[in-house]
Amino acid sequence: MKELVLNGSDAASELLAFAADLVRIQSYSGQEEPLARSIASRMEALGFDQVQIDRWGNVVGRMGQGERAILFDSHMDTVTVTDAEHWQAPPFSGAIAGGWLWGRGAVDMKSGLAASVYAAALARSQGLLEGKTVYVSGTVDEEYCDGEGLQHVLEALPQLPAYAVVCEPSSNLITTGHKGKAQVIIRTQGVSAHGSAPEKGVNAVYEMAEIIQRVERLNLELAQRGGRRGTLVLSQISSQGVSLNAVPSACEIYLDRRTVVGETDETIRREMERLTAGKNAAWELGVLRRTTWTGEAITYQPLHTAWEIGLEHPLARAFIQACSVVQGAAPQAFDYWDFSTNAVATVRAGIPTIGFGPGEHKLAHMRDERCPVEQVVEACAVYARVIGEL
Repeated sequence: MKELVLNGSDAASELLAFAADLVRIQSYSGQEEPLARSIASRMEALGFDQVQIDRWGNVVGRMGQGERAILFDSHMDTVTVTDAEHWQAPPFSGAIAGGWLWGRGAVDMKSGLAASVYAAALARSQGLLEGKTVYVSGTVDEEYCDGEGLQHVLEALPQLPAYAVVCEPSSNLITTGHKGKAQVIIRTQGVSAHGSAPEKGVNAVYEMAEIIQRVERLNLELAQRGGRRGTLVLSQISSQGVSLNAVPSACEIYLDRRTVVGETDETIRREMERLTAGKNAAWELGVLRRTTWTGEAITYQPLHTAWEIGLEHPLARAFIQACSVVQGAAPQAFDYWDFSTNAVATVRAGIPTIGFGPGEHKLAHMRDERCPVEQVVEACAVYARVIGEL
């Protein structure tokens, strides 16, 4: 395990204990308050220059006061657990066993969050903060509304960060971007009639049936494209009628469209017009409205473009150098996420961004979620080194 020394103490042990403590605190979306207060308390104990919980419930810590600002972001919320009795270790045990940290959020993404908190303190102890400001944020409600919590953090900062790191799990591989997404609702309208006389009505489900076939064909078209490809899936369907003995008067489907670099908002508009052409149908973004644990309302517009940073960028070069030193060899592989993250907020703000964090992302949201403790410590060392390189 990498040796981390902070103020003469074994920082690696402290870091892992902190990560385990975070896993023990249940923090489902909209219920992050206990976790937020625990993170703020640890930041204060580590000597952050400023720590605050904002009106939306995000935790933001600042270390240093230089002109060049670097942001490390992690979300605090996790998905729920519905099968606790089947886990190898209780999902909120925070157990460290067999070289793993076990529990909900261990991968997604409390290990990365803990590593970033300690990395800021480690960078200061190593004299790496000259001319720099490091912000570490723990943001709310990412599982439902990626980017919304971080957007509010960015708007409140006194300076826009020059660089951003999203600490989502990547098995400590440098991740250069991720796909975009659009979440869309299509509705068809029909005419209600009694089930004994369907010819007198117009069945909205039948009206939707051809649209569903078009959705499937479009996804097959996307699959045949070379290189990175987008995807389209129908994830939910419902209908409305006055009774079970009536022709449905309305039908609704929910589409999840993942996009690649080069596909734009206009791409989505053209596709949706194509899907609904000639049908009594309309489409709109699947806007989501949520309330944070502080009672603040947030409105989520699920339309984000894909992004990628080049390996020649100074942020990428800083990560390559840091990984070369900490991991003992220059990186031979890089990652690109299929899923969306809070990076949509930093990229939208024009901030160069990279993803890097401990844990295998395929274990996120799964039973027996667990993160290698070696990667937690290594990520912390890499983050601190990156601060020094920038």
